[in-house]
Amino acid sequence: MTYRMLFRALAVLCAGTAALMFCGVSAFAQTNNSQGKILAGFFEEWSIYYANYNLANLESNGSAAKLSHLIYAFADVSASASDPSTDTCVIADPWADFEDNNLPPVGGIADTWPLYGNFAEILKLKQLHPQLKTLISLGGASAAEAQAFSTAASTEAGRQALVSACINMFIVGNVGSDWNGNITAPGLFDGLHIDWEFPAATDKQNFTLLLQEFRKQLDALSAQTGKKYLLSFDGPAGAQNYTNIDLKNAAKLVDFITVDGYNYAGSWDTVTNDASPLFDSRQDPDYGQQLDIDDTVAAYLKAGVPPLKYVMGVPLYGAGWSGVPNVNHGLYQSSTGPSAVLLANGTAVCTDLSGNTPGCDTLLTPGTLTYSTLATLTANGYQKYFDLSRIAVSLYNPTTQTFYTYDDPTTALLKSVYIDFRVPGGLGGAFVWAVKDDDENGTMVKTLAAGLGR
Repeated sequence: MTYRMLFRALAVLCAGTAALMFCGVSAFAQTNNSQGKILAGFFEEWSIYYANYNLANLESNGSAAKLSHLIYAFADVSASASDPSTDTCVIADPWADFEDNNLPPVGGIADTWPLYGNFAEILKLKQLHPQLKTLISLGGASAAEAQAFSTAASTEAGRQALVSACINMFIVGNVGSDWNGNITAPGLFDGLHIDWEFPAATDKQNFTLLLQEFRKQLDALSAQTGKKYLLSFDGPAGAQNYTNIDLKNAAKLVDFITVDGYNYAGSWDTVTNDASPLFDSRQDPDYGQQLDIDDTVAAYLKAGVPPLKYVMGVPLYGAGWSGVPNVNHGLYQSSTGPSAVLLANGTAVCTDLSGNTPGCDTLLTPGTLTYSTLATLTANGYQKYFDLSRIAVSLYNPTTQTFYTYDDPTTALLKSVYIDFRVPGGLGGAFVWAVKDDDENGTMVKTLAAGLGR
């Protein structure tokens, strides 16, 4: 039986998350030595604002205990073409990172002056969960960050300066200064995650050279401290982007790669489609364009990435469209544009996206909703549909002609089984973007943990 046949058989026999668990999916996963699998969660520093999601929430809902890695997003990168010696990492938001002294305390543990903010809470999580590894993600999706990486990586001096500054700031722990003086946080991060979105074809060699410099300087620090430091990078799902990375040689330099498992479709498209499908389908108008996870996995493995370094992304948000006709439950249909932002309880449209009105879906972005909001929609006029051929779920409301594609606990659990059985020994694990978008019980994180035997 092929792995595709396995998933379709499981999906047919065991409809729904509870039934999948009853049918022994978790037991299957654990027999494949999944205890060592990675389960990482991205925490966005801005979560503490409109979403009012704090690291204390991650602890209180039990998700922190399930994670193997916490990746903090983001720190900025700064580079100068005229003076590469000044290339450096930059704190993106000092208030959120180490100044806010009003955050709910993780585990009720008090802050220690002068360190506050999310960094103080990360240290508390590590105190409560010594096995938890923490990384800071450098860069992000903005064009400015991509250009800064390109500039810094283009010269040896720039690479050396950037890497040295980032290690000093986040691994050694000299995170910054404010009115309290110098702020230090030794032991804050166990490693660095490079989120260069996305290298151009002319950056291909320099991307590898930058990773080499990170690995070299981290290993030199390890020789001094006796501690192993982690290095990873974000791997894109689209062929037009991952072909600009020397995946085989880049993979040799890192502990794992977080490979995007989402945004295969989105509100930038005019025709609805699955945003995070496991498999391709001949019913898909875009069939054969490798817009699915299995094809992405195949490409990375063919390029020489070891399976255990492939960590699959699972989105905790969905993509939505409006003006979708009631044909095929809204899937593969034309639309009039992105869906409206809903209230967080899914009962009505949110009309104020400024962030000044409470109660909206916390992404505040047309065409997207958090899993937390999407999970409420079957009680508000939407019908859920499971696509057996793709291992994907969608929601459709014929009255409002609105369609959403997203991941739910059933697809999350099946994806965890795929991780275990795609190749002998399995893939490296999974990560979620982002933990704030889960429901208040951490259902998606816990489901993935169960599937991976954590």
